[in-house]
Amino acid sequence: MVRPIMKDILFLGQKSEEATEKDRQVIADLRDTLAAHREACVGMAANMIGSRKRIIIVSLGFADLVMVNPVIIQKSQPYETEESCLSLTGVRKTTRFGRIKVRYQDESFQKRTQAYEGYIAQIIQHECDHLE
Repeated sequence: MVRPIMKDILFLGQKSEEATEKDRQVIADLRDTLAAHREACVGMAANMIGSRKRIIIVSLGFADLVMVNPVIIQKSQPYETEESCLSLTGVRKTTRFGRIKVRYQDESFQKRTQAYEGYIAQIIQHECDHLE
């Protein structure tokens, strides 16, 4: 189901809780909501659709990557950039890392560890910030 984009700063500022297999509907809703906003959005966190669960989705262009309970365990190659967000108005300066390694569960709740770089790494970092 396509969910409305959350814009409540107080809600968005709350730390997300660990997701479990009971949260499969949140994954489906994230997938549907990202698809509905694909022209303006390349990733989403569950709190952006009103769920305080540690789930993100990232568009890889050819497919969408779901990460459940992601944790960035390595970072290298810092750089400064500016980002925007569907949940927040305006553009913000931030520090990102060109290379990261993430430990997470896939949408089948299988444990994964994967390295990412470039733009995909930046999107993952942005969405993980939403969880904190």
